[in-house]
Amino acid sequence: MVQSQGIAWPHVLKAIAFDMDGLMVNTEELYYEVGQAILSRRGREFSDTLRRGMMGLPGPKAFELMIATEQLVDTVDVLARECDEVFAGMLPHRLRPLTGLLELLDTLDTHRIPRCVATSSSLRFAREVLAGISVLDRVDFIITAEHVPNGKPHPDIYLGAATRLGVAAHEMIVLEDSQHGSKAGIAAGACTVAIPGEHSRHHDFSGVHFIAESLADSRIRELLFSRC
Repeated sequence: MVQSQGIAWPHVLKAIAFDMDGLMVNTEELYYEVGQAILSRRGREFSDTLRRGMMGLPGPKAFELMIATEQLVDTVDVLARECDEVFAGMLPHRLRPLTGLLELLDTLDTHRIPRCVATSSSLRFAREVLAGISVLDRVDFIITAEHVPNGKPHPDIYLGAATRLGVAAHEMIVLEDSQHGSKAGIAAGACTVAIPGEHSRHHDFSGVHFIAESLADSRIRELLFSRC
């Protein structure tokens, strides 16, 4: 039984599921710039409140929120295409893995721990981003909001991840940086660890196993080693 900040996890942990944006790679800060660019073209500002509300949601839901909040006349498809165009100019030069990612992947390789990426981004975008930081071939598979009936904060994506990993959800660690994503992991019954970035430090992470500073946090490895 693993102890973490006084909270016990009563199950052996056999696999790990990573969120992607803002957790593995710095795309969340790029999303902020993209949101600013899209709204500034329409004479509006990308507020912190809107940014926090969109974070972790599947793309269509995030754009629906932007349209409703800012009373835009654009469709979701129009905003999605514009987002892709702005991102295309950023990705080749701006992507970087976040602190502790490569070392954690080394640990998973050493101990042969199954792992996947569970993201609200599209499969095409996820593949491009993970290839851009040279880790696409270091995850077993990618599951996205496109593969499940309901995106985050619903538990579907992490229940699907557990099934494909061949474990029960309570035998899986979920690593998340956002409120919506953490709620999804908790609702699935997974051991959910929050790793907020500058963009999500004020999110509500009630119910997570603990809050880490980065993927280099030694408690993540302690949870993993409890399986060995």
